[in-house]
Amino acid sequence: MSDTIQKYKDYVMTGFVKSVVPIAIDHASGAQVWDDTGREYLDCFSGISVVNAGHNNPKVVAAAKAQIDKLIHCASYIYHAKPVADLAEKIAQIAPRGLTKTFFANSGAEAIEGAMKLARLYSGKHEFIALQTSFHGRTWGTLSITGNQGRKKRGGPYASGIAFAPSPYVYRSLWPDDPDQVARYCAKYLDDVIRYETSGDVAAFIAEPVLGEGGIVVPPGNYFREIKKVLDQHGILFIADEVQSGFGRTGKMFAIEHYGVDPDILVTAKGIADGFPLSGFTTRPEIAAAYKPGDHLSTFGGNPVSCAAALANIEFMLEEDLPAKAIETGEYAMKKLRDLQKQNPIIGEVRGLGLMIGVELVRDEKLTPANTEAESIRDSLLKQGVLVGVGGVYGNVVRFQPPLIITKQQIDRAISAFASALAEVAQPAAV
Repeated sequence: MSDTIQKYKDYVMTGFVKSVVPIAIDHASGAQVWDDTGREYLDCFSGISVVNAGHNNPKVVAAAKAQIDKLIHCASYIYHAKPVADLAEKIAQIAPRGLTKTFFANSGAEAIEGAMKLARLYSGKHEFIALQTSFHGRTWGTLSITGNQGRKKRGGPYASGIAFAPSPYVYRSLWPDDPDQVARYCAKYLDDVIRYETSGDVAAFIAEPVLGEGGIVVPPGNYFREIKKVLDQHGILFIADEVQSGFGRTGKMFAIEHYGVDPDILVTAKGIADGFPLSGFTTRPEIAAAYKPGDHLSTFGGNPVSCAAALANIEFMLEEDLPAKAIETGEYAMKKLRDLQKQNPIIGEVRGLGLMIGVELVRDEKLTPANTEAESIRDSLLKQGVLVGVGGVYGNVVRFQPPLIITKQQIDRAISAFASALAEVAQPAAV
């Protein structure tokens, strides 16, 4: 056993995961990682959708190293720091219309809670509406707005003043062949939730433009337009949680751009700095002005090194047009996966946007979740040197979210391994 793995067993808290993948990663480059024995793996999960520009991207690494030699920490909300100012300017340039003021934090959950606080302060209201099957973080506040019982067990009671609307989960809806009807139903149900399940004191509705932990659930094309009509009628803010779907992952810089609506607050993390810890929420100036002295702060938020890395990361994405590459490579991957679906009835649905792809596995026509099979496939892929995720509210979705710089040849390798893993699950070895 690796010395690192043994130290994890002895000293690192890991009881909150079913099992830690039994490899000790030593170094990485692009879409590949190597363990401490020298074995190479193809990373099709990007450290949970983080290293969108690739592991150890040279441009990002160079920017971080240069900043380390100048300044590592300065409490960026007490003093001014150039990397923070430059990154905030860049985000204002690429964010949805009107969103120009950013608060930088350290993690997605921290940014979500900051956005919730700001929405309350600006609106003078106190309740929130979130989606069933959603996931927004693992702090008490973000779990309160997470619509997934599996993530919330043993943590309650959670915050009051939270209501949940139906998820735009077309595959498991009453209208699997009519996405537009699903969107209209969800909007009508949201209006009912507001009228009958709240006190009329709703500050904001929060949703992921593509639901990540929920199983890569892609809402219908008209979903957010229908939802926004209802929100505007009731004077409710829209917080877009782009922690997982942002920064080119879905083929747009931000996934909400696919839907033709502008959020009031945009929350980002994960892919923002290609692996350096950073998050943020961005909003309009009049909303940002609701913060008054003493309302909020973060000691490490806006760390100069992370901000320098994020700025280089965004510049690389724009120079290389990674969102467009994500669309091209994602369509290539989904076509191959759908070809596999024709021969493998265990594949219920292949869905995604760009390189945010989910393969939902089912056991029968009743859509019984094939969760143990999904875990077996992940284990088989690991043995073949391919890293993927498994998630979804039923634990039956294999998640392909590789770095956006992945090549078609590497996609071929991953899907060939996936085909072999499917064959193993369909015909398990005799004991």
